[in-house]
Amino acid sequence: MSDLTKLTLKAAVDGLKNKDFSSREITQAFLDRIETVNKDLNAYIVVTGEKALGMADQSDARIAKGEGGRLEGAPLGIKDLFCTQGIKSTACSAILGDFAPPYESTVTQNLWDQGAVMLGKLNMDEFAMGSSNETSHYGPVVNPWKRNDGANTKLTPGGSSGGSATAVASDMCLAATASDTGGSIRQPAAFTGMVGIKPTYGRASRYGMIAFASSLDQAGPIAKTVEDAALMTEIMCSADDKDSTSLHIPVPNWTKDVGAGVKGMKIGVPREYRVDGMPAEIEKLWEQGVAWLKEAGAEIVDVSLPHTKYALPAYYIVAPAEASSNLARYDGMRYGDRHTSGDLIETYETTRADGFGTEVQRRLMIGAYVLSAGYYDAYYLQAQKVRKRIAMDFDEVFSTCDALLTPTCPSAAFGFGEKAGNPVEMYLNDIFTVTANLAGLPAISVPAALDTQGLPLGLQVIGKALDEASCFKVGGVLEKAAAFSHKPTL
Repeated sequence: MSDLTKLTLKAAVDGLKNKDFSSREITQAFLDRIETVNKDLNAYIVVTGEKALGMADQSDARIAKGEGGRLEGAPLGIKDLFCTQGIKSTACSAILGDFAPPYESTVTQNLWDQGAVMLGKLNMDEFAMGSSNETSHYGPVVNPWKRNDGANTKLTPGGSSGGSATAVASDMCLAATASDTGGSIRQPAAFTGMVGIKPTYGRASRYGMIAFASSLDQAGPIAKTVEDAALMTEIMCSADDKDSTSLHIPVPNWTKDVGAGVKGMKIGVPREYRVDGMPAEIEKLWEQGVAWLKEAGAEIVDVSLPHTKYALPAYYIVAPAEASSNLARYDGMRYGDRHTSGDLIETYETTRADGFGTEVQRRLMIGAYVLSAGYYDAYYLQAQKVRKRIAMDFDEVFSTCDALLTPTCPSAAFGFGEKAGNPVEMYLNDIFTVTANLAGLPAISVPAALDTQGLPLGLQVIGKALDEASCFKVGGVLEKAAAFSHKPTL
């Protein structure tokens, strides 16, 4: 039964519906798999085995009656950013202690309403602040992929959704929830040979998601195939009165777009994404992606996004500013950890100093600085103006094309510690992904090749606002052309 863990989400759902196996059988297979490999990879920080088997039995009962939702009986992993009722939810930070929320996030509730089974909570960078999953209070997540140089160097799965990416790539769940503030779905997906999509801002409710930067955060899935990602996205997205930024519009049937093809579509190739020092193999893969889309009947258009070079500095002003505001609520008074000291002010200071990790503290200080009197206009206000210009660039470009094709990341997965000592070098990992967050656009990463070291590389498709359909169409073509079937050896 161990082969059940290798199924795609779609194949598993179909198998459950056809009663080829039970939800209890596939859930137990995943729990056994987690017990075997998680100790080496550290993807799960909480395993809810008893709850999972209980949910599986309920699914089997519904399936026996011919009932059930679109994910009935399918075991999933949940990023620790999503609040799960009665189950520890900490955003992998010490400051939240053993916090178990009395409510459920809208995204996870949507999954349970469709019959999904929860295997547990997945590791992540603390408060989603990181590009390598090295900032988690529970230790780093290990990428199941290895370089072919024989050195056996432990590699990062990317961040902040590193636990989600590793869990799916190592067959510890069928698919996983993730979140993307500056590339935290797409970069880990690329580093682990998986598919990851960030929907349009507002498509998925942020209610019950532990906030990092409220105008940038968006939920999405990491999955094994483009079709699986489309199915997950359809269910995760919904209108929600509990989230004032939620879009009250219908959720399309994106699974039908995956095989629709790109004939007649215009695909833009932005010249500004050719950055100095980009490895030749990334450039070569990008050219290959262009060739695949041409062969499939798309027209390729050279386009310009002139303000792209300002995206990363603008992001690292806006995101820390919003984080400093959002994380002010963690003071040890209402919930989470508390370090009692001499007086109230010392209690606040000690709780936050001990509760927040180094990277979170760094970003909170940056955020407080750019929002302070005398610097607000010079930094935060200017960054918001740049953000508007970036959005206008996309508006102009999308008047001439339907979607954009770019690399997902400037490199393949790197080793632990190789960039952790240089925050600026670490932040450069987000160079191709932050623009979609700043403009609120949908973007998908699809695995397309291996580099010379035998590690996965991804291609990114950026769509117009509310046009996830084009992302899935182009992603489906790239997936078929690349025929990426490589798996990590564990």
